[in-house]
Amino acid sequence: MEVIIILIGASLLVAIGFLFAFLWAVKSGQYDDKYTPSVRILFENKINSEEQNNAPDKHEEIKKN
Repeated sequence: MEVIIILIGASLLVAIGFLFAFLWAVKSGQYDDKYTPSVRILFENKINSEEQNNAPDKHEEIKKN
Protein backbone atom coordinates (compact mmCIF):
# COMPACT_ATOMS: atom_id res chain seq x y z
CA MET A 1 0.00 0.00 0.00
CA GLU A 2 2.90 2.35 0.67
CA VAL A 3 4.12 1.87 -2.89
CA ILE A 4 0.86 3.22 -4.33
CA ILE A 5 1.13 6.38 -2.23
CA ILE A 6 4.74 6.87 -3.32
CA LEU A 7 3.86 6.32 -7.00
CA ILE A 8 0.90 8.72 -6.84
CA GLY A 9 3.13 11.36 -5.22
CA ALA A 10 5.83 10.85 -7.85
CA SER A 11 3.31 11.05 -10.69
CA LEU A 12 1.89 14.28 -9.28
CA LEU A 13 5.38 15.77 -9.12
CA VAL A 14 6.04 14.80 -12.74
CA ALA A 15 2.66 16.22 -13.83
CA ILE A 16 3.32 19.49 -12.02
CA GLY A 17 6.76 19.62 -13.67
CA PHE A 18 5.25 19.20 -17.13
CA LEU A 19 2.60 21.82 -16.38
CA PHE A 20 5.29 24.26 -15.25
CA ALA A 21 7.36 23.57 -18.40
CA PHE A 22 4.32 24.09 -20.64
CA LEU A 23 3.35 27.36 -18.96
CA TRP A 24 6.94 28.59 -19.16
CA ALA A 25 7.09 27.75 -22.90
CA VAL A 26 3.83 29.58 -23.59
CA LYS A 27 4.88 32.62 -21.57
CA SER A 28 8.27 32.81 -23.29
CA GLY A 29 6.66 32.85 -26.74
CA GLN A 30 7.65 29.35 -27.83
CA TYR A 31 4.32 28.79 -29.58
CA ASP A 32 4.10 32.18 -31.32
CA ASP A 33 4.14 31.67 -35.07
CA LYS A 34 4.52 34.87 -37.00
CA TYR A 35 5.70 33.31 -40.27
CA THR A 36 3.00 30.80 -41.21
CA PRO A 37 -0.01 33.17 -41.37
CA SER A 38 1.82 35.45 -43.80
CA VAL A 39 2.59 32.66 -46.28
CA ARG A 40 -0.58 30.57 -45.86
CA ILE A 41 -2.25 32.50 -48.68
CA LEU A 42 0.48 31.38 -51.08
CA PHE A 43 -0.30 27.67 -50.73
CA GLU A 44 -3.15 26.15 -52.69
CA ASN A 45 -5.60 23.83 -51.00
CA LYS A 46 -5.30 20.22 -52.13
CA ILE A 47 -8.55 18.75 -53.46
CA ASN A 48 -9.26 15.11 -52.73
CA SER A 49 -9.71 12.92 -55.78
CA GLU A 50 -13.19 11.98 -54.48
CA GLU A 51 -14.26 15.61 -54.27
CA GLN A 52 -12.82 16.29 -57.69
CA ASN A 53 -14.69 13.33 -59.24
CA ASN A 54 -17.97 14.29 -57.57
CA ALA A 55 -17.74 17.95 -58.53
CA PRO A 56 -20.02 18.99 -61.40
CA ASP A 57 -18.29 19.85 -64.61
CA LYS A 58 -18.57 23.56 -65.45
CA HIS A 59 -18.81 22.83 -69.17
CA GLU A 60 -21.83 20.59 -68.65
CA GLU A 61 -23.66 23.40 -66.87
CA ILE A 62 -22.96 25.80 -69.74
CA LYS A 63 -24.17 23.26 -72.31
CA LYS A 64 -27.45 22.75 -70.44
CA ASN A 65 -28.22 26.48 -70.53
